[in-house]
Amino acid sequence: MNNRGLLDLIISFLPGLTPREQISLLQNFENEDDFLSLSKEDIEKNINRVLQIYWDFDEIRAKAEHVQSVCRMRSIHWVSYISADYPPLVREIYDPPPVLFYRGRLPNPERSLLGMVGTRHPSCEASAQAHSIACEAGLGGISVVSGLALGIDAMSHRGNLCGGVPGYAVLGSGVDEIYPSSNRMLAMRILESGGAIISEYPPGTLPHKWNFPARNRIIAALSRSLIIVEAPQKSGALITAGFALEQGKDLWVASSGVQEGHRNMLYDRLGTIKLAADGADIIYNARDVFEKWNITGAYNDDSPVPVFDTTGKELAASMASFLEIKL
Repeated sequence: MNNRGLLDLIISFLPGLTPREQISLLQNFENEDDFLSLSKEDIEKNINRVLQIYWDFDEIRAKAEHVQSVCRMRSIHWVSYISADYPPLVREIYDPPPVLFYRGRLPNPERSLLGMVGTRHPSCEASAQAHSIACEAGLGGISVVSGLALGIDAMSHRGNLCGGVPGYAVLGSGVDEIYPSSNRMLAMRILESGGAIISEYPPGTLPHKWNFPARNRIIAALSRSLIIVEAPQKSGALITAGFALEQGKDLWVASSGVQEGHRNMLYDRLGTIKLAADGADIIYNARDVFEKWNITGAYNDDSPVPVFDTTGKELAASMASFLEIKL
């Protein structure tokens, strides 16, 4: 990629283009100087539409130079869509980022990741189950990918690290802008585990609220299967669930997210209750994951298995019906 120079970064910073249009430019041009000599009409011809925006290539290249410098100073790497190192599962989604930034080491494409997400304000049962499933998954050699948010995300990361495997977190900010700041130490533990902090946003990008729904498609893409541990009806976790379904991934619900509880708690679980009622399989422990993935030898058949709640789809369906009536 020596002759590409800053081409890939420059293209990724062009405003007014969709990710697919940026990727088209990445694929059709190989030299930075040749690209910067193009006219607006040349680019319009390439993407097959008229642009309503004008670019200052000098400013965009200066931005690319600045980002490259920051990456070098802060041990941040970046990989473009056309690189062999770009995560293959992310490449397959409808709107893959033209460039991904990361600290640490990207996941081995030969090893499946388990996605785990949920509410930032979980019940005690859901927190405990997220930690337990992720820890046992780690002991069985399965790494978790999540979003480093408070609540279920953080508990999933912590449990998985206790299992002794690399961890992976996808941010809605730059990889040098850990959000929330209270999870900075957790982010360092993920890096020390041999995992990675990943983002489509360049260094210095603050955690704007509109970034998080978009980052969820990357969590879903990196996952072989996704567990929604506990989530209300309107939540980022359900956005991730939607992406997982669009991408043809397994979508599961943790049993703690559908169990009976205080009336107010049921409303906090309405999202997971409805997913289960609509047919999502219920996960009680990591052994369920191993069995669904046909992994043998990951646990001892005689070892105790944590069971949080054995209620099933019938209860979830009845609760969903009750709550819909009361809404």
